[in-house]
Amino acid sequence: MTDLKTWIPRLAQQRVLVLGDVFLDEYVIGRTTRLSREAPVPVLEFESRQHLPGGAANPAANITMLGSQAVQVGVIGADAMAGTLRAVLQARQIDTGSLIEDPSRPTTVKTRLMAHMGLRFPQQVARLDTLSRQPISPAVEAHALAAVERRLPDIDAILFSDYQTGLLTPTLVEAVKQAAAGHLLTADAQGQLDKYSGVGAIKCNADEARDYLRRELQTDDDFAQAAAELCRALRLTVGMVITRGADGATVALADGQTLRCPAPEVTDVYDTVGAGDTTIAVMTLALLAGASLVEATTLANYASGLVVRRVGNYTPSPDELAWALTEWVG
Repeated sequence: MTDLKTWIPRLAQQRVLVLGDVFLDEYVIGRTTRLSREAPVPVLEFESRQHLPGGAANPAANITMLGSQAVQVGVIGADAMAGTLRAVLQARQIDTGSLIEDPSRPTTVKTRLMAHMGLRFPQQVARLDTLSRQPISPAVEAHALAAVERRLPDIDAILFSDYQTGLLTPTLVEAVKQAAAGHLLTADAQGQLDKYSGVGAIKCNADEARDYLRRELQTDDDFAQAAAELCRALRLTVGMVITRGADGATVALADGQTLRCPAPEVTDVYDTVGAGDTTIAVMTLALLAGASLVEATTLANYASGLVVRRVGNYTPSPDELAWALTEWVG
C-alpha cells in the first residue's frame, strides 16, 4: 500500500457534487447555574450560538476543507433559516447555486442545547429538530434532477448523502444514476442500501449492516462475509465499506477480495457526530485521486479519528490529516 501521506495533496482539485438532505446544525451554548424549580433540568445562562453545515452539507464542507470543489444539491425551505444555511455554506466555499427552495417544507435545523459543566467541551442536554420527512414532490424531484444534469459537465463524482428526510427518493436516485453514467458514484446510504445498487462504492456502519442483513455481526469473518454479500447483491463496481468504529472498517472489493482497514488508536473520543460524513468525503476524494478503496478507506479512518476528538461536525485540514498519519499507530 502506498504511503498514505502521499495522497493528501491529491485530495485537492477534485470536483464533487453532493446530493442529499442538507441541514443547519445549531449549537446554543450556556453555562449551568442551578437546577430549575419548574422541572428537574439545569438552568443555562446563554453564552453563544454557533451554526455549522449538517447532514449532506457536512461532506461538502469536508471536501472544500481538503482543497476540492463541492457543489451542493439539496432542498431548503422558504424561511429565515434557509438564508442562514446558505451563508454558512458559502463561508466554506461550497457552491450553493443548485439548492432548491420548497415553500412547503421547512429548512431542516437541528438545535442542540449545550451546557458548560467545567469539562473540556460543553455537554449536550437536549436537541430540538425542525424538519419534514415527507418525500419531495414530483415537481421538486424534477428540479433536483435538472440541477444535477446541468452540473454533470463540471464534476468528477456524485456523492449521495442520505439522511432520510425526503430528498433522495428511489425515483430520483435511479434517474441520477442513469444520467451520471461514467462518473464515480459513492453513497452514505444510512441503511437505505437498495436504492444505491450499481453505484461505485457504498459506506454503511456496523449497525446498519446488521439491520439490513437481519443477523448479528461480531467477528472479522462475520463482517467480511457481510461486506462481500452486500457488494455482490448491490452490484457495486468498486466495493462495499462497513465502518466499525475502533475496529476500523471492513472492505469488500468488486473482484471478491475482503480486507480489514485499521483505525488509528484514538483515546480522547468526545463525539462521533459527523465522523461518517468525513469518511465518505475522504473516500470519494481519494478514489478520484486514484487510490485503491483500501487506501481510501484507511485514509478516511484517520480523518474520522480527528473528528471524534471534537464536539459537533468538524472538518479536518490536510495538515491535521498529515499529523494524524504521523502520530497515530494503526
